[in-house]
Amino acid sequence: MRKSVIVGTAGHIDHGKTALVKALTGVETDRLAEEKRRGITIDLGFAHWDASPDLRLSFIDVPGHERFVRNMMAGASGVDVALLVIAADESVKPQTLEHLAICRLLGVKEYVIALTKTDLADTDMVEVARLEAEELFGDAPPPIIPVSARTSEGLAELCEALVDVGRRVRRKDEQGLLRLPVDRAFVKKGFGAVVTGTLLGGSVKPGDEVEVHPAGRKVRVRGVQVHSQSAELAWAGERAAINLAGIEVSDLARGMTLAAPGTFVSVERADCELELLPGAPPLEHGAPLHLHVGAAETTGRVLLLERDPKTGRRRRLLEPGARIFARLEWTGPLPVVWGDRFVVRRFSPVETIGGGVILDNASPRREPWPAHQARLRALLSGELEQALAAVSAPARYGLSWDRLVTRLGRPGEPIRAAAARLSAAGVVRVLPDRVVAADRWVASLSVIEQRLAAYHKENSLQPGAPRGPLRTGPFPGAPAGFFEALLQELAASGKVVVEGETVRLATHGLRRSTQEQEAHDLLLARYDQAGLEPPRFSEIAADLPVDAGRARLLLRNLLREGALIAMTPELAVARSALAELEKTLAARKADNPWLTVGDLKTLAGLSRRHAIPLLELLDQRGLTRREGDRRRIL
Repeated sequence: MRKSVIVGTAGHIDHGKTALVKALTGVETDRLAEEKRRGITIDLGFAHWDASPDLRLSFIDVPGHERFVRNMMAGASGVDVALLVIAADESVKPQTLEHLAICRLLGVKEYVIALTKTDLADTDMVEVARLEAEELFGDAPPPIIPVSARTSEGLAELCEALVDVGRRVRRKDEQGLLRLPVDRAFVKKGFGAVVTGTLLGGSVKPGDEVEVHPAGRKVRVRGVQVHSQSAELAWAGERAAINLAGIEVSDLARGMTLAAPGTFVSVERADCELELLPGAPPLEHGAPLHLHVGAAETTGRVLLLERDPKTGRRRRLLEPGARIFARLEWTGPLPVVWGDRFVVRRFSPVETIGGGVILDNASPRREPWPAHQARLRALLSGELEQALAAVSAPARYGLSWDRLVTRLGRPGEPIRAAAARLSAAGVVRVLPDRVVAADRWVASLSVIEQRLAAYHKENSLQPGAPRGPLRTGPFPGAPAGFFEALLQELAASGKVVVEGETVRLATHGLRRSTQEQEAHDLLLARYDQAGLEPPRFSEIAADLPVDAGRARLLLRNLLREGALIAMTPELAVARSALAELEKTLAARKADNPWLTVGDLKTLAGLSRRHAIPLLELLDQRGLTRREGDRRRIL
């Protein structure tokens, strides 16, 4: 598969960016009538050069005028290589520095410098421009190629340098999540709404369903083009035009994002690491600013999160050249995730002052600063395992697999693999539907054991606690699977016993007071004496040395243990008496397998009051089966 590398031009106005791209590709990227009339680039332009069968360089030509820097940043997302253009006859200018700062803030690591217009400069001017270009990069400057778009001088060397750096660039994640920041939206006659952008991850093909953020609207991909050619598939790293069905172009705009459904969420705040450029004015806590992320631009404010180590108070000022953990809040939701780069510009006068990296798009609003700071440092590492552990840590019931995808901006498969490694290290507990921090999982297990111990202490005659209150009491709002997984682990470890809707500690046994033991013995004796004609329970309970509530618990325990068998809510029979009746029925069956109410009254010497419920009990226990007015002894 051909590797696609995005090359973005950068540099001052009228330093020859557009002419250079045309000389390299043969494409005139100034497409607007005003651009052609004024001779300057106003909006983004696009071209490509197939350098070899396995390498394509896609160029994004950006405007150099300071008034159109916002347009420049819309095209800078996803750039792999910055082609920094410096006119040899003018050398480094203000927009050169601003564009370079923006590229660095957006994480661009590969550069090629073109010293253009060498046909208008003498040898000394070219050498001065080279020295100033080198100073921008310190001890490790990138390739610097003198070139003239008019005479073609140096073009071959520039092409060679671009190919070399293009081969070094890491291929974008084709197995990642589909994500395309929209930098253009227009109508194509006969086709309808079309958006263009650079695929930052994944792939897209005709027929796919995609989600348009921030609205979250799902639409279908009607067609795909890569550099004006119809394609069956567009891969990460390619410039693509996507024809969308089911949406009007009036509902689309630069700054929106196409993504696979359910993989991103749009938010209005995020924690980040913020860097203030050395030449910028100090930034105050709460200051308004312009935010650029992906192809989107919005306004918002910055909240400094760092605390003074001596006083513990929030920092109120960020000095030039410093980095700090901060929270950005902005107008209108944006689909940002961990690792996204951004640029901030001063609110007024508008100028680039800094940028940084998004760390968390859903951090808790209130969290002790030491824990908050530790989590942000883990996210800043850029390692998936550390990030997964960090975002899971504050979540009481953990995070579902789907939620982890929207928090981390990574597909489910690498997240599950990272979770498995963390689980083996004892950092997290992996459940079928979620990941829970190990310390929170252990704490939840302990809560159940403590609740059960307290319940047994207060309810010594109860066999166990009902599982409903045990779940909703200490775990309000918890997913059903979370509580069940806790019970399963406790049961598997032998710490608790689950019996239907009742849960008890494995060490729990019924403990009776002296009075309760006396009542238990009296109760059992009364039923043994009554045989198959027991009195109502209320009649027995009146003679017991305990209150009615405890008497009822003693009865339930005897029923649960099987010493008594219930016939009705108020009538029970001793197991020993029922066993004797079974023997009598077995003997009768040999001569006559049929039994009526009258037969049972005669056999056992019973009244009708006891004979009918006793027959129904025999039916329930499978000893007899009713057929008409008679029972067959089984």
